[in-house]
Amino acid sequence: MSTPITLDEFDHRLLELLQQDAGATLSALGEEVGLSASAVQRRIKRYRETGVMRQVAELNPAMVGNITLPAVLVSLERESARHHAAFYARMRGAPEVQQCYVLAGEWDYLVILATTGLPATREVAERLFGNDDTLKRYETRMVFEPIKLGLHLPTRPPVKRKK
Repeated sequence: MSTPITLDEFDHRLLELLQQDAGATLSALGEEVGLSASAVQRRIKRYRETGVMRQVAELNPAMVGNITLPAVLVSLERESARHHAAFYARMRGAPEVQQCYVLAGEWDYLVILATTGLPATREVAERLFGNDDTLKRYETRMVFEPIKLGLHLPTRPPVKRKK
């Protein structure tokens, strides 16, 4: 796990803006937060170098078409660190895995996949979960309709409002 970097008020505001529109110009960002374009550029460079931020294209699944978003609940048979490490590596290496979370309770993991339809979902599930003797069981739940998709992360706790 990486150590978080220290963020000041400019960083919080700048990261919020970048999450809304990473294509905004340095001048526009600087004007919005009260910094010069070169100061904004230095901060963005630091975010990238420290791993706080990376820039990717976010596609809208509704506009791409034929995208299926199954959720898979996974329980491991064996609880060794080696088996968990192998599972992590397999999930990180599969481009169809959009998100993977360690859970507390009955299930060990929640995996969100992105596939191109039901036949592809079946193939991916078999490849990732079907031939692994360390898995106790897995259940695939088909997502009928995403209500909200997003990547926005808060950079600080919410401000407590006075009553």
